[in-house]
Amino acid sequence: MDTGLAQARQLPNLNSLIVARDGEVLAEHRLNGPALDQPVNIKSASKSVLSALTGIAIEKGVLSGVDQKVAPILQADLPAGGDTRLQAIEVGHLLSMQAGLGRTSGQYYGAWVTSPNWVRHALARPFDDDPGGRMIYSTGTSHLMSAVLTRASGRSTHALAESWLAEPLGVSIPPWPRDPQGIYFGGNDMLMSPRALVRFGELYRQDGVIDGVRILPEGWVSESWTPRTTSPWSGRDYGYGWFHKVSNGHDVHFAWGYGGQMVFVVPSLALTVVMTSDPRPRPREESHVGDLHRLLDEAIVPAAVRGAPPA
Repeated sequence: MDTGLAQARQLPNLNSLIVARDGEVLAEHRLNGPALDQPVNIKSASKSVLSALTGIAIEKGVLSGVDQKVAPILQADLPAGGDTRLQAIEVGHLLSMQAGLGRTSGQYYGAWVTSPNWVRHALARPFDDDPGGRMIYSTGTSHLMSAVLTRASGRSTHALAESWLAEPLGVSIPPWPRDPQGIYFGGNDMLMSPRALVRFGELYRQDGVIDGVRILPEGWVSESWTPRTTSPWSGRDYGYGWFHKVSNGHDVHFAWGYGGQMVFVVPSLALTVVMTSDPRPRPREESHVGDLHRLLDEAIVPAAVRGAPPA
């Protein structure tokens, strides 16, 4: 790991690096920024957390399954005379960015987050594809999932995150921003510390079980990691809130937040790797995230391959 640490220290935006193997933390470094136990904005890595909450909601009967139609739950905000395809959107479509609705991210983000009703605005976007079609990356789509969870459960997304994830994991998930109607931002701006992200990654590495306690329903990790579409931007496969790649012949599943908020899970090597970064583009986000992938591919995974296999 000495080579990896030296490589990490050359990245001015990288704030933290934690490497755990088979549940044991092998390297833990605060390079810049906040302490390792201080919650930070994990940006769109929030989408992976939202997916976990959805799986638990299905297990608890709050939702009937990934094929449940969301229009009845969001009925109050459906546009009058709206596209009939709104009735076809399912929970799974929201998780995999296959709702078909036009983006609220990128150039459309400002208009969306300054609108008086984020849910209504997202539902009123023109369709760019049919539900279940190609990936249309849009945080508005994830926010609809937060609204579905809130309305179906009668509890805020933050309350669910505290009860269903933070408490059993023994971590903190403080309140994060909400929309004008009080629905917690779905898919962005959640707050978790690097150490909390390691616990979250370990939960997925161990198929939804941590410290001998099942938190995610059996099979949900496999469901979440199954590729359902492909990002038009990165070319990476995408499941329910998780991206996929291959590093040195090993499958890697990862949560990805803007600016370099990363949780990498490499099941075959029993690895969980967390990297958090200063999201300000210094250098550009694309360059920095590429550097983080190279750090994983060129230093961390090879070091794990050279090491003794986990017990």
